[in-house]
Amino acid sequence: MSQLGHNIGFVGTRFAGTDGVSLEAAKWAKLLWDHRHVSYWYGGKLDTSPEISMLVPHAYFGHSDIQWINERCFGQVSRDPEVSRRIFALADHLKRKLYDFTRKFEIEIIIVQNAMTIPMNIPLGVAIAMFVAETNFPTIAHHHDFYWERDRFSVNACGDLLRMAFPCTLPSIQHVTINSEAQRALSHRRGVSSILVPNVLDFDTPPPGMDDFNADFRESIGIEPDDILFLQPTRVVPRKGIEHAISLIGALKNPRCKLVISHESGDEGDEYLHALQEMAENQGVQLLYIPERIGEERGYNENGQKVYLLSDAYLHADIITYPSLYEGFGNALIEAFYYRKPALVNRYSIFVSDIEPRGFDVITMNGYLTRDVISKVRRLIEDTEYRENMVDTNFTLGKRFYSYAVLRRKLRTLITNHTGMDDL
Repeated sequence: MSQLGHNIGFVGTRFAGTDGVSLEAAKWAKLLWDHRHVSYWYGGKLDTSPEISMLVPHAYFGHSDIQWINERCFGQVSRDPEVSRRIFALADHLKRKLYDFTRKFEIEIIIVQNAMTIPMNIPLGVAIAMFVAETNFPTIAHHHDFYWERDRFSVNACGDLLRMAFPCTLPSIQHVTINSEAQRALSHRRGVSSILVPNVLDFDTPPPGMDDFNADFRESIGIEPDDILFLQPTRVVPRKGIEHAISLIGALKNPRCKLVISHESGDEGDEYLHALQEMAENQGVQLLYIPERIGEERGYNENGQKVYLLSDAYLHADIITYPSLYEGFGNALIEAFYYRKPALVNRYSIFVSDIEPRGFDVITMNGYLTRDVISKVRRLIEDTEYRENMVDTNFTLGKRFYSYAVLRRKLRTLITNHTGMDDL
């Protein structure tokens, strides 16, 4: 233990890249570090410093042995004994590595990031459950998306293991949920309470502005200076409802309106992308699909084209489209507030229960486009004062409800519950 703070171990399948779990874990670690706590990392895929990390390849859900298990556990109704044997053999290996991790870095509290929530790696979840059962280790389980929220896990041959470890409900575990719907479901299904900690952004630090690198973003992707850039800052998967963004732009009948999709097609194939491209063509909507131009770092791709950050795309956007059918939280919407961009939102359930009541000023739709929605978007384009009032309101509310200050207060409670000391 350090003299002033605590050694905290983050445990998960992956802490690398720009997925939501990795990004939120990094924010937690930053605030803990600001308050003298030192973070260490255990995972199967890491971009953290080797000096403070323990890379355990079988902790990664993409490992071939884990994929082999998943193929035989999901979409099946019975489990071969060999599958069970491999699960527990790998769980034992991963558990021993957890013992090594906590000893090597003198860890005092572990923060499990989604590895006890969604069963992408069953042996890891089982390993953590057994480790906590054997040690009564102070544990914070940060839950991003539960298996019961995903259709692909509904038919399975591992219900016994899901009830055991996803999540495990031992007394030394504090549970954290990111929305009130998950909080209620966890209480109903597992009989445990949780602390609600929303995803946050650093509203106290202004977003980066235009610079020499990003100034040509529009020109580089084929957008004219006076075009109206509608940004869909998400992956291309059906639950994002991107067809509504295309229909909206088609209904505006304004050739200056262009739709830009920033992220790649998801892991469910390219059929949805092709359907969207065909729909855009039929409606005369210019759709720019540019995942090869947005990266985790600025640079150049193999074709010699500039690769920008997502923040660069936000800076050049005029309107953010977010017509999702379902979201665990809604990071892109909070990002729109942070970058002071107006947004169109389909009223997905978490928006209705957790975000909308805060008073944010967005254009909303209820699963379908109406004339009223289209006329409000038209006003956004034409009325500068209307647009400025909207984004100013949203930034102020975002700072109040989804800033680092909110996360800092929540982390203080979580750490104090384990240590008995108000040391954050």
